Amino acid sequence: MTNAVLLNNVEHRDLRVQTGRSAAFGDDNWYALTFPLEFRALQGQYPIFFQKDANTGAFFPLALLGLEPGENLYLRDDQWAASYLPLTIRREPFLIGRQNFVEDGVQKTRRVIHIDLDSPRVNREQGEALFLEYGGNSPFLDGVADMLEAIHHGIEQSEKFIRALQIHGLLESFTMDITLDNGEANQLKGFYTIDEERLRALNAEDLNELHQAGFLEAIYMVLASQSQVRRLIDEKNRRNAAQ
Repeated sequence: MTNAVLLNNVEHRDLRVQTGRSAAFGDDNWYALTFPLEFRALQGQYPIFFQKDANTGAFFPLALLGLEPGENLYLRDDQWAASYLPLTIRREPFLIGRQNFVEDGVQKTRRVIHIDLDSPRVNREQGEALFLEYGGNSPFLDGVADMLEAIHHGIEQSEKFIRALQIHGLLESFTMDITLDNGEANQLKGFYTIDEERLRALNAEDLNELHQAGFLEAIYMVLASQSQVRRLIDEKNRRNAAQ
């Protein structure tokens, strides 16, 4: 559970946020939500797959970080072992909120920043300051606002991307059996990927439609990223050998 509240420079003027990486800060997740605008940055370092929400049936893309729940193979000695950090990981402990207001007699909604006060990153002694001495936003908080805005637009685009994949029947479930050097068996299941055979069968009109929407590049980024599963296996083998 989170204790998310609207961030303000009165109650929270002294808050600081630690930006280090460790399991103690909640970084031991085995995947991170992502979106097509981020695929180019991700694909050279993380495998990108899709998962289906068991409650809503909606699909969402993710960057795979480990081979089993609770395992983050990019987290080593409290350092993140990749040059790019997924935005949905980097944004912690901040969330996008909505606030209603009235302007010229018309009720409107704007996006605002919330912060999870129960996050282990939040304190009053160490880390990045959120506000300046006289109440203005710190450069760090301005960066957070830009990041949350990028995530908001990315999620909007992701919904359109997923819809296009479903229209063209391009999502397929898969199971991947992995045997490690020590004989340990791992199985990735419950994930989805791009149906390459279906993709090759699309006609020129369908391919052009995907291209014009900016989705064809994203599709190929997903396919290219899957070679990064080898990176996860190699790191898992390295850790097993070190034990």
